Amino acid sequence: MSIHVQKSFGGQHEVGTLYLVGTPIGNLEDMTFRAVRTLKEADLIAAEDTRQTRKLLTHYDIQTRLVSYHEHNKQASGPELIRLLQEGKSIALVSDAGLPAISDPGADLVALAAAEAIPVVPVPGANAALSALIVSGLSTERFAFVGFPPRDKKPLGEWLDHCGKLEETIILYESPHRLGRTLSAMLEAWGDRRIAMVRELTKRHEEVARGMISECLARLEEHPPLGEYCLVVEGRKPGSGEGAEDAWWAQLDLEAHVSYYEATYGRKEAIKKVANDRGVPKRDVYNAVNR
Repeated sequence: MSIHVQKSFGGQHEVGTLYLVGTPIGNLEDMTFRAVRTLKEADLIAAEDTRQTRKLLTHYDIQTRLVSYHEHNKQASGPELIRLLQEGKSIALVSDAGLPAISDPGADLVALAAAEAIPVVPVPGANAALSALIVSGLSTERFAFVGFPPRDKKPLGEWLDHCGKLEETIILYESPHRLGRTLSAMLEAWGDRRIAMVRELTKRHEEVARGMISECLARLEEHPPLGEYCLVVEGRKPGSGEGAEDAWWAQLDLEAHVSYYEATYGRKEAIKKVANDRGVPKRDVYNAVNR
């Protein structure tokens, strides 16, 4: 595979350009002059939700033709958009809100364009994950964006195992009807950590709830979740074992700890998870519970 170097500006391109245009995450004023100009000058705007995007285009009097590109039609729509780009058309890609290609099918279109040496140019704008991070009060030195947690129990358990080992600040999205379950699973797997629950960013009811996971769970009992949430969670403290002193399993002996996981994962996998929790070799756990 030979390297391809894109020069976004200057020179003549034989093909069109794919622009990734950031759009507001709530407040329509969070639209850059460059984003408006790009949407007006593009030959085509590809949108995840055309109804939502049309509101934005109407607000800024943008008349550019609008087409649909989303998770359910990307297999057919993607190659067609690439064909238009190869013919020299310029296309502006937008998501429902924020930056396209982050936890949405825009990433697939970018990959197709890059594979065909079609220029892909970012037009930066608002982003929910980074906006939540900078108001969280948690460390911004190193962070990991992990998208939406899995819905099913086993994949969620594996996700918690992986993310629980991260020392950087963790940023994720969650829907209101799964928020309580996710926070409870975090508390059980990671112990109590500092967290910021952020919702309605840039909107009239913008809210940032900062505290421990347990405190945020208690708040949800009195204030049921409304709207999509961005969660910013403290990473594992450097040098600590996988379980902190206040972890959910701290008062369990090894046999009880293994039994907890065994009901769901089987004994072999349970021993592995206990070893990960406690930061000890699997062999030590195995020998201790099989005497």
